Amino acid sequence: QVQLVESGGGLVQPGGSLRLACTTSGFTLDDYNIAWFRQAPGGGRDFVALSASNAPNRCYADSVKGRFTISRDIDGKLVHLQMNNLKAEDTAIYYCAAGTTAALMPGPYKYWGQGTQVTVSS
Repeated sequence: QVQLVESGGGLVQPGGSLRLACTTSGFTLDDYNIAWFRQAPGGGRDFVALSASNAPNRCYADSVKGRFTISRDIDGKLVHLQMNNLKAEDTAIYYCAAGTTAALMPGPYKYWGQGTQVTVSS
């Protein structure tokens, strides 16, 4: 059974950092594209970052480029999202997703976690 479980969210001040983790099970991590999306109140599910399967390719939304880093821990079956210099506009529920198509939109991703809340506020 495929499962994705996000963790690491919380409340942080502007300029601070958080490290999200997506713990995976039930599939071979190397075979799947893993992406992070986020959804702010009243908004849609927006692309944040992508780690392509079996490749070093990384892709980021313009709004987080230079501040966020996506990485894989293959042995631990984890995908991390390191978030630095956080801003109020980064406040959202963050979701990790797995799929066989590398996409910047949520539709092609078959498997999703339950999300973790990130709140950036002073």
